[in-house]
Amino acid sequence: MNDLSPSRGFTTAVLHSDRAAPIEHGALHKPLHLSVAYGYRSARDLAAVFQGRAQGYAYGRQGNPTATALEDKITRMEDGVATVCFSTGMAAIGAIMIALLRAGDHIVSSTFLFGNTYSMFATLATQGIEVSFVDATDARAVEAALTPATRLVFVETIANPRTQIADLARISELCTARRLIYVVDNTMTSPYLFRPKSVQASLVVNALTKYIGGHGNALGGSITDTGAFDWTGFPNLYASYKAANPKLWGITQLRKKGLRDWGGTLAAEQAHHLAVGAETLALRMERACANAMALAEFLAAQSRVRAVYYPGLPGHPQHALARKLFSGFGALLAFELDPALDCFDFLDRLQNVVLSSNLGDNRTLAIPVAHTIYWEMGPERRASMGIADSLIRVSVGIEDRKDLIADFTQALA
Repeated sequence: MNDLSPSRGFTTAVLHSDRAAPIEHGALHKPLHLSVAYGYRSARDLAAVFQGRAQGYAYGRQGNPTATALEDKITRMEDGVATVCFSTGMAAIGAIMIALLRAGDHIVSSTFLFGNTYSMFATLATQGIEVSFVDATDARAVEAALTPATRLVFVETIANPRTQIADLARISELCTARRLIYVVDNTMTSPYLFRPKSVQASLVVNALTKYIGGHGNALGGSITDTGAFDWTGFPNLYASYKAANPKLWGITQLRKKGLRDWGGTLAAEQAHHLAVGAETLALRMERACANAMALAEFLAAQSRVRAVYYPGLPGHPQHALARKLFSGFGALLAFELDPALDCFDFLDRLQNVVLSSNLGDNRTLAIPVAHTIYWEMGPERRASMGIADSLIRVSVGIEDRKDLIADFTQALA
């Protein structure tokens, strides 16, 4: 029952996901399973679980029943084959690199990346895995960077913070033709606005901390295998993880080498918070996207704002692509103040907006990008990504729209 029933809508399927199998005492939610170890009556049963011949739990570092329930929910949301959850989104991305790549392999990545993802890829480059950063809004730039050693292409749906949109469908064609793993980070859109399976992505990453959880109270990340990639031709798989169903070979190695060996386990309490938050994803995204559109239009009309970056604006370079791919334009925007204004003073005048580094929260959050989350990159790298010193990122929440606009109005006055 991993696929969304055609007779059920997105939210209905998510709401009733836990009840696809019996739950103790008729509870509506999967309970918290806090045990680290799991006992078996038969030593043969225990061995079968360890060897992958039977379903079960061997040790808490490899997962727990509460996290499994969340994995099933995300698999339904992404219309995938299987999902494995991690303690953070970065742990999920790191698991892909650790589990599936080897020294001498090559990655092509969008140059428009979340700062910590860029930092991770820079570290990989010191470990014998070459990384090429390209402008992924143009599939020709991706194609030009491919080499015989390329194993994987990595992109984000909507880039943080400047909202560039990768040429997702054409990059997919390249990856399919070259039999490359196509990884799409779906965090900024969430499976409600976009399913990367629609462009034949191999693996989908979600930072569950953001829109899926939505409440800023739990860290988590996930990898979903869409079933689009043919693992039988991938050279970096270990023979011991090639189970009967080839569609599960990749996710099995990710769970063993990426989760078990590196230990980025999602705790049961965090999994529970994220699973409950996911139930209102559609409602929250519709409200936050509408607020973001209104705020972007307001800012674009202000004389003291030099530029606004939001895919919903007709002047955005990938506006037409966003309309074609996504069911909404997302809840993140960025804007540059007139350089004559001090961005710190402006931010300090905001009253309802929280100054914070997170995004995807119910509350609207803002941060001066160059001075915080992209400071470590240095001015040269920031300039190459189009990040001005006056750039402010706004993760738009679900507040009343009039209060949001009024807050920015008084701060700009």
